Amino acid sequence: MTDKLYLTPDENFPEDLTGMADQELQVLDSQIQRQLDYEVASDGESNRETEFRHYEIDGEFQTRDDR
Repeated sequence: MTDKLYLTPDENFPEDLTGMADQELQVLDSQIQRQLDYEVASDGESNRETEFRHYEIDGEFQTRDDR
């Protein structure tokens, strides 16, 4: 996984989160959360792609918690 703090909507996002290790998913979640915070602070609203990515990660965490 990358050492970047943010993952912009233009950057690649994994198509399948199920194969990611928990730690990798947590890093990705942090990157997306920071991007959401940045978008809201700078633009007053979040990008739809970033929101979708956040939703996808939350869903994967829920699935893992349910196992």
